[in-house]
Amino acid sequence: MSKNAYERVLLKLSGESLKGDQGLGISPTTLQYVAGEVHTAWKSGVQIGIVIGGGNIWRGAAYEASGMDRSTADYAGMLATIMNAIALQDALEKQGVEVRTQSAISMPVVAEPYIRRRAIRHMEKGRVVIFAGGTGNPYMSTDTAAALRGLETGADALIMAKNNVDGVYDADPRTTPGAKKLDHLTHHEALSLRLQALDSTALSLCMDNEMTIAVFNLFVEGNLRRVLNGENVGTLITASGIAVE
Repeated sequence: MSKNAYERVLLKLSGESLKGDQGLGISPTTLQYVAGEVHTAWKSGVQIGIVIGGGNIWRGAAYEASGMDRSTADYAGMLATIMNAIALQDALEKQGVEVRTQSAISMPVVAEPYIRRRAIRHMEKGRVVIFAGGTGNPYMSTDTAAALRGLETGADALIMAKNNVDGVYDADPRTTPGAKKLDHLTHHEALSLRLQALDSTALSLCMDNEMTIAVFNLFVEGNLRRVLNGENVGTLITASGIAVE
């Protein structure tokens, strides 16, 4: 198997990636697929932390638009991420992966509290660590939580697995015919383009700390493994805009 380009990564999964063809919730078939891709990556020896969103269960923005208090809507979304984390933990363990789930919201019956040094130690021991509950604060997306946890745990890259989106484009390919896919760009270029595929706060955190970001389509079998091998899959965002060797 090819040598990993990264020793430790933070994998960001969207909640929508778990719903499959369903309108809401978790598709068992899709959950098994995602767990299988992570299992293959884990077997290669790379240390993996995971942040997962909650959009398949709760969309805080929609409830805020209907009049709900923003903080209340965001806290409900954090609980949705914990539900997804528990489901993913179970699916991974059934495939033989050692997993620990840590939550930014205290919920000791189902998850460890988030403790940075403990999380790092888990990864050093070869365990996948799922970070649930976002940052524990409203107004912060799970993309921002992923960037933060990646930086805190010393990850080499933020790996953003998208749901049937194969990279970053200069415009929304769903509404703009001829939108061009970008293979490599800098953090600054990504911010300047105001790309909707990436949260600006997360992008700024990565830019300030020169953390590499890889954006790719999770639902092409083997893509996660290819990204970890350093292959040119999706879009790579770096301080210099040059691909990792």
